[in-house]
Amino acid sequence: MKYFNLIWSSLWRKKTRAWLTLLSLICAFLLFGLLQALSVFFTAGADFVGASRLVVQSRVSFTESLPIRMLPEIEAMPGVKAVSHDQWFGGVWGENEQLFVFANDPERLRITYPEWKMSDAEWAAFKNTRTGVIAGRKAAEARGWKVGQKLPIKSNIFPKKDGSMAWEFDLVGIFDGIDESWQAQTLGLYINREYFAEANQFGSGFAGVFNVVLDDPQQANAVAQAIDAKFLNSPNETKTQSEKDFNKGFFAQIGDIGLIVSLILVAVFFTILILTGNTMAQAVRERIPELAVLKTLGFSNGTVTALVLIEALVLCAIGAIVGMLLASFAITGLAENVPQFFGSVRTNATVWFQAFLAMIGLALAVGLPPALKAGRVKIVDALAGR
Repeated sequence: MKYFNLIWSSLWRKKTRAWLTLLSLICAFLLFGLLQALSVFFTAGADFVGASRLVVQSRVSFTESLPIRMLPEIEAMPGVKAVSHDQWFGGVWGENEQLFVFANDPERLRITYPEWKMSDAEWAAFKNTRTGVIAGRKAAEARGWKVGQKLPIKSNIFPKKDGSMAWEFDLVGIFDGIDESWQAQTLGLYINREYFAEANQFGSGFAGVFNVVLDDPQQANAVAQAIDAKFLNSPNETKTQSEKDFNKGFFAQIGDIGLIVSLILVAVFFTILILTGNTMAQAVRERIPELAVLKTLGFSNGTVTALVLIEALVLCAIGAIVGMLLASFAITGLAENVPQFFGSVRTNATVWFQAFLAMIGLALAVGLPPALKAGRVKIVDALAGR
């Protein structure tokens, strides 16, 4: 470390250029941290550890409905405590504001999702009101909804029997979460499935997915395999997974997340490679006479090469550390505010190790060519300006 002051001074020789390059690196590693954390999350295997609730969907796709007659069969299986069913409604508020609206049985919803807190009177009203709807606190506050008002909600999937896509519901309750994490998830709405089944054009014999509450969370994997085995080779094969893995499907439907992330990162780092490489090459060209002076003072070719290479490494390291820290803070914020999707996304040790490898590779790519050139500098030619 005896040459650190020399390296640090060389790095900040042109402060404006150094700051702009550093900011570019920080942005690159911020993007790297965010995207790579998502990539690790999406490419991880199924996680049943500690899962108290499973989601049973069609093996084809979660957009493919399952017949409602499967509910008692799933409910009767060993290890299953309770079952409810969610049918995605495809709700639209106003002109084109998308809503998270699900059709569910009020009694079953209350049992399978005890995390939703609402008064007994509101639960009773939801059960007994044919056109009833309950809204999450965040969803209601964002739109100024109050209990007792009518909500005109369109569906982009299910027309009514008269062909109209416009539905009208009575807001009978506003639910909240049991704790801060669940309170952040109160963004959706539930409509009374009985009314939905009667009024929609496609009939009443189907459900979207089944929500399965377990007696013992440690048996989640065994119960999931048993459910899928029961319906194997039937017209309605199933795919059973934890809630966390099911939520991944909402994003994975847009395409191969891993490939998309990789292509974005390649484009970003290629641009940063060109930018930082040009900066380092220019910095070394400007200092050729100074490097020649170092050699006249006894610095070997290898030492001069190492000094330039370490300078590139320090620059990339600062950008990587600051960028990754910012990415960690950003992901923590996402996990707190949108826990249903990002609650398990983290810039963990795997992501930090990948960032370390990217930083080393980038430093070598941008620092090695000018470092080798600096090591080959001939004192006489450099001082003569040749």
